[in-house]
Amino acid sequence: MAGKIEPKQTETLDVTDEKDIQFLDRTLRPSKWADYIGQKNIKDNLHILLTAAKERNHPPEHILFYGPPGLGKTTLAHLIAKETSAQIKITSGPAIEKVGDLASILTNLSPGDILFIDEVHRLHKTIEEVLYPAMESGSLDIIIGKGPSARTIQLELPPFTLIAATTRIAMISSPLRSRFSGGTFKLEFYSQEEIEEIVRRSAKILKVEIENKAISEIAKRSRFTPRTANYFLKRCRDFAQVHKQNLSGKIVSEALSLLGIDAVGLAPSDRSILETLVRKFKGGPVGLNTLAASLSEEQATIEEYNEPYLLQVGFLERTPRGRTVTDEGYKHLGLTPPIKMQEKLL
Repeated sequence: MAGKIEPKQTETLDVTDEKDIQFLDRTLRPSKWADYIGQKNIKDNLHILLTAAKERNHPPEHILFYGPPGLGKTTLAHLIAKETSAQIKITSGPAIEKVGDLASILTNLSPGDILFIDEVHRLHKTIEEVLYPAMESGSLDIIIGKGPSARTIQLELPPFTLIAATTRIAMISSPLRSRFSGGTFKLEFYSQEEIEEIVRRSAKILKVEIENKAISEIAKRSRFTPRTANYFLKRCRDFAQVHKQNLSGKIVSEALSLLGIDAVGLAPSDRSILETLVRKFKGGPVGLNTLAASLSEEQATIEEYNEPYLLQVGFLERTPRGRTVTDEGYKHLGLTPPIKMQEKLL
């Protein structure tokens, strides 16, 4: 299948193309199911869905993936395309600015094609309304003109599969969510062992010799996220190359320290949140608005990037009154946790 470039809002990729070492992210992306590590429950469900669709000679039903960034939603879409021998067209919610953009994409699909929409929660509501019949009955209703002279044209679409991905499923309307009849799947954070296996595989692809201790060190600081682990591996490889060293545990620690990543994977922005809560607000509770203002940071950045990992490692708590630093968070900063009110009364 020859790849071609569509207008600005979409691109066509040939999933059978050979990997190009110049594009490291594409190179490290698994190209077959056996190489996709983790998310076993999702893979098992997809195996049933795709096998059944193939036996009926039908395209798979529409699928929605959601979860934090970097966990493999786009990779799963590519693997589904490869498994079904289908051409995949890629776009994103913000790129589809008007109904005509969506109509152009859908009418250019061939039977059995896969349309992948990333960040689908950012689709405009009027575009969602047009997407409903396209997903449900394979037709596209377009209104031409305005006022009394307006008329509706219905176009028949070829059978296709919509795969959507989002980091904020709550922002997707219920009518759109309900039309993903193939399933809605949440991608979970990875375990230490799974991340180590991913780093080992990536190092082999990049032809980098790496010690087991270095693999563990990268995995421990990767925030349980494959994309972060691969990013750390590439930066550690650069550091070792410049310093003419092997990728040992010591070199990895030095490289990640230079990036400001501490022993448990906290970045400077993560530590800044904990330190602000402790020093300005006595550990909390503090509302998100106040915290964001005191850090001169956007609320969405704190909520979507920093908080999930701080909650995961147990350094932060969300309470009805706001964010609070836990005892473990105090200890990580090298501080003594405050005496709780209940303890004072004893």
